[in-house]
Amino acid sequence: MPIYDFYCSNCRRRSSHFFRTISAASEAVPICPHCQSENLRRLVSKVAVVRSEEARLEAMSDPSMFAGLDEEDPRALGRMMRQMSSELGEEMDDPEFNEVIDRLESGQSPEDIEASMPGLAEGAEGGGFGGGGFDDF
Repeated sequence: MPIYDFYCSNCRRRSSHFFRTISAASEAVPICPHCQSENLRRLVSKVAVVRSEEARLEAMSDPSMFAGLDEEDPRALGRMMRQMSSELGEEMDDPEFNEVIDRLESGQSPEDIEASMPGLAEGAEGGGFGGGGFDDF
């Protein structure tokens, strides 16, 4: 069941349209849900790839994932943490985790973050973030 993305030349907005079959999509004249225009141009849609947990973990074990990682650079550490979260296929919904990554990516040092967030992941085994603070990374 295909879903196609379209761009409206009149209101300059993007919309997605669901069709039951590919042939229905090729025969249909889509209408913009925002301005009711028929002046739509089909876009290349995003593609989602479903991978097994084993494939995601294997991708994380690839040494090239850590190429250029400077453990002294908080921005690089934040990018790596975000990429690992993404590779696991589960975006982290924990506000504290996201705040830590955002602050690392802005260049704040792990020590400053830990000092300003004393209750960071208190429930983690061993206390502190990841069980022992940022030193675990």
